[in-house]
Amino acid sequence: MRFAKFIIAISFALLGFAAAALAEDRWLTLPKPPAMPAANESGYAKVNGIEMYYATYGKGDPILFVHGGLGNGDIWANQVADFAKTNLVIIADSRGHGRSTRNEQPYGYDLMASDYLALLDTLKIDKAALVGWSDGGIIGIDIALTHPERLTKLFAQAANVTVDGVDPNVMNNATFNNYIAWMGDAYKQMSKTPDQYDAFVEQISKMWATEPAWTKEQLATIKLPTAIVLGDHDEAITRAHTDYMASAIPGAKLIILKDASHFAMLQDPAGYSQAVRDFLAGN
Repeated sequence: MRFAKFIIAISFALLGFAAAALAEDRWLTLPKPPAMPAANESGYAKVNGIEMYYATYGKGDPILFVHGGLGNGDIWANQVADFAKTNLVIIADSRGHGRSTRNEQPYGYDLMASDYLALLDTLKIDKAALVGWSDGGIIGIDIALTHPERLTKLFAQAANVTVDGVDPNVMNNATFNNYIAWMGDAYKQMSKTPDQYDAFVEQISKMWATEPAWTKEQLATIKLPTAIVLGDHDEAITRAHTDYMASAIPGAKLIILKDASHFAMLQDPAGYSQAVRDFLAGN
């Protein structure tokens, strides 16, 4: 009997150790989001010569969630389900991404920011909080620089303000490459041009080679309440660059997400949403 109790105790200890190990290593995972909840409305907005897919959820103060490069709005499903309980949530697919179309205009963050502003115009939303991830965070910074009157607050996760903020080893990272493969498959399922993924990547890569390129003086003009956010195991953006951004933007709040990588909204959805809520509430 004592031996059986000893075995049970050891088993529980091993299970606890395994669970702790999994928790510590969640930054290596790439969990898929759940299905999107039912939308208030969805469709295509004609903006800047393209058709931009969008959807809205819930009601209340508006929050615009902007996804990262190669992604689509559905990656925010966990956050949409959470914030739609208290807010009007808007998601969209950036030009050429997911269900949205693209044209021959060269990619640039100014152009992509203007797409989102035009979408807000279409939805008759004067201003919104913006939660941006990676390219979405850069788009948010662009709007904060050029049209701050359209935003209430900016939560910019895993963004960079110069190209040297990107970790040169990112393309050797397995998790990041798994994301690229996943988004390639998603593009084929969602896009109106499913056979043009390589052409789309080639087109947007020209932007990534040179943008963004904001100076410290430009960043110092941002007066919008801003959070600069990074997972403590981010594969793509360096911590030194993130610290620089937070110091260059007056009053910016630096938030480091624990045990999370570039894909923090998927790896720790509850913690991510809480970080957003705390920031929006001024905590």
